Amino acid sequence: MIGLIGKKLGMTRTFQEDGRSVPVTVIQAGPCVVTQVKDLTRDGYSAVQLGFGAKKAKNTPMPMQGHFRKAGSDPLRTVHEFRLDAGHAYKLGQTLGVSELTEVARVDVTGITKGKGFQGGIKRHGHHRGPAAHGSKNVRDPGSIGMHTFPGRVLPGKPMPGQMGNKQQTKKNLTVVAIDQERNLLLVKGSVPGATNGIVFIRPSR
Repeated sequence: MIGLIGKKLGMTRTFQEDGRSVPVTVIQAGPCVVTQVKDLTRDGYSAVQLGFGAKKAKNTPMPMQGHFRKAGSDPLRTVHEFRLDAGHAYKLGQTLGVSELTEVARVDVTGITKGKGFQGGIKRHGHHRGPAAHGSKNVRDPGSIGMHTFPGRVLPGKPMPGQMGNKQQTKKNLTVVAIDQERNLLLVKGSVPGATNGIVFIRPSR
């Protein structure tokens, strides 16, 4: 089954029949347009390319305008490929919505996490701080980062201060709580990567 491109709208909660509150993320899943269909003989692999989100023609390069024109679509902001086995029934110019996920119980959601900039070891890796008494000069410093004589270097993978966030992340096996086909809304249990209005890619869990 194919995936979808969507936009994270934010978080809210729903109540189950027993009264329990369930935190959910609201995702606008589609509508997506099939902008290209790739097959094994011509392209070397089988995939379906989807486009999502309106974009002004004046801000779209001419080659991409022609690409969307072949699919009978207006320019789209986000384009992404989904690998599929040969023999699928998706056609060029077809519009897909959240109804593609009506029979799916769990999904994987991929997005770009919020960028936090350059952060220290305490915020980035959860390190403990040093003593804050008089004379202490190691309150939030990293402290020792390796041995002296042997091996005489910092080992690869050592948790250190540095860039935090702004990385691709996938949350797997998120439970589908509800689907609103009229507004193309998908509600999944828990949080998904990224900020509000961030682009996410949704795939059925294996």
